[in-house]
Amino acid sequence: MINPFTDEYFMKKALQEAEMAFDKAEIPVGAIIVVANKVIARSHNLTELLNDVTAHAEMQAITAAANYLGGKYLIGCTLYVTLEPCQMCAGALYWSQISKIVFGATDENRGFTKMGTQLHPKTTVVSGVLAEQAAELMKRFFVERRK
Repeated sequence: MINPFTDEYFMKKALQEAEMAFDKAEIPVGAIIVVANKVIARSHNLTELLNDVTAHAEMQAITAAANYLGGKYLIGCTLYVTLEPCQMCAGALYWSQISKIVFGATDENRGFTKMGTQLHPKTTVVSGVLAEQAAELMKRFFVERRK
């Protein structure tokens, strides 16, 4: 039997969240957190709606997952996010001790790898999953904003 729960499967769900952000005129970043192949948190950027610079998709997902689990640590969880986390989000992910981060498009200007932000030593990272789709959504957003 083929396991349908692949990184691509879950990244498609994160892309659905990014589309929701796009529709709300938010920078289109979506995130989900999964444990044991179950989505326990889903979110997208809400910085404009909430007038809050910290309302990134990852931050919203961390809070929702911690509430679901009843604790602040996300050990055994995987974050799927359409854009490489910034240093603020990477710092929060460090403290959450999340086990795995899977991201789509890289953020050449503000991504945690460019900024040199450290993750928890036990966190594994997979990059480039459905990166073209994630990058295209970002490009489309900024082209439409500049019209």
